[in-house]
Amino acid sequence: MTLTPYDRGAAVRYAHEWAYGRNPRYYDYERIGGDCTNFASQCLYAGARIMDFTPTFGWYYLDPNRKAPAWTGVPYLYNYLTRERSAVGPAARDAALAEMLPGDIVQLSFDGVRWQHSPVVVAAGKGGSPETLLLAAHSEDADNRPLATYDYAKARFLHVIGVYR
Repeated sequence: MTLTPYDRGAAVRYAHEWAYGRNPRYYDYERIGGDCTNFASQCLYAGARIMDFTPTFGWYYLDPNRKAPAWTGVPYLYNYLTRERSAVGPAARDAALAEMLPGDIVQLSFDGVRWQHSPVVVAAGKGGSPETLLLAAHSEDADNRPLATYDYAKARFLHVIGVYR
């Protein structure tokens, strides 16, 4: 397996295009638990252009009933992106706020226990502060929203290292 570059520009363009809308190619999970990780996965796919069709532990979307848990579930996306096994698809590592780049993923816990939200980084200002890290998200649709405007208990930062092919 080869680690290839992740197209951060494509991921961010997708995020800006669909932050306040819904791509009709994907189901909108807003009314049944939230659409944030579905949106994050769509952005990741725009930058990776490959899915992992491994049953159960992969990362893919075919239709509302045929998708991997990692496509729509906050903790499952984290587990998939930070996996140790070799599999096609995007890969990430835990990182510091200052390491975030456009196209990366932030995950938020509002209660300090469960990870509940997966916004996408669309801009990262110098110094790596919550005020200059701008996010796009579904489930409270947003684009260019500073991380500092979220009321969260914990945050974890996922820096996409590339795409395995």
